[in-house]
Amino acid sequence: VFSSVTSVLNMSIFKDQFVLEDLIQEFKKKSTALSFGPLQSNGHISVQGSFPAIKLLRDFLLLKAKSLSEEDKREESKSHQRPRRRLQQRGLTTETSNFVHNADGQKQAVVLDTDMYHYMKHFFPRTFLVNDDVVISDITDGDITTVYIENAGSRPDAGQVLRVKKKIENQSIKLHNALRKERIYFEGHIRDQKRRYKWACGSLKARYPYVLIIPYDTHIDVIGNSSEIFEFTKEVSS
Repeated sequence: VFSSVTSVLNMSIFKDQFVLEDLIQEFKKKSTALSFGPLQSNGHISVQGSFPAIKLLRDFLLLKAKSLSEEDKREESKSHQRPRRRLQQRGLTTETSNFVHNADGQKQAVVLDTDMYHYMKHFFPRTFLVNDDVVISDITDGDITTVYIENAGSRPDAGQVLRVKKKIENQSIKLHNALRKERIYFEGHIRDQKRRYKWACGSLKARYPYVLIIPYDTHIDVIGNSSEIFEFTKEVSS
C-alpha cells in the first residue's frame, strides 16, 4: 500500500467554462489532504496525496466534465458564444452531472462509491435521516452514486443543507479505508447455486452482522471489513 501517490490532472477541458486559477484554488480549499503543484501553461497540474483522496477528486472531475458536455449540447442551439464563468457561479463542491441550483441555491451534492452508498444506507440509515425541510435524492451511474441534498422548506436554510452534506461526507470518509468487496460468481447450474448461496448467506448472517450481501443475476457482492468478508466468502463457497 502506497502512503502517497502523484497524479497529473489535465484541466484544459475546463478552460472555456472556468477561470482555471479559481478552479485550482477551490480544489485546494476542498481537498486539504492533497498537495497541488503549479498550473502549467498547457492546463496540466500535478497532485500528490493518498490514493483514496486522489480517486475521489478524479471521480468528481469526471462527473463535472460529463455535466459540462451535456450542458453545452443544450446551450449550443441558444448561443455560439459562451462566456467564461467564474467559479462562484458553478460551485465545485456542489455540482455533478445535470446539476442545477434551485432559486435559492439551497442544493448540494456528494459523490460516493456505489458500494459504499449501499453499505451506508443499510447500516447507517441515520446518516440520511432529515426533517421535512430537507429532501435527499440519489442517481446511480455504475460505480458512482451522486447524492443530492436540497432545501424544501418555506424558509431556506443553507446551513442545514450543508450540515447534512457534511454528515454524509464524514461517514463516507470513516468507511472508505475499512470497507472491501468480494464477489462470488455463479457457475454451472445457476438456479441451484443461487438457492444454495441464498441459504448459506442466510445461515451466516447472525455470525457476520456487519457484512452486506447484494445478490445479482450472475453473482453476489459481499461488502464489509476485509477480514470478515474473507471468512464469509470462504464459508459460503465451501
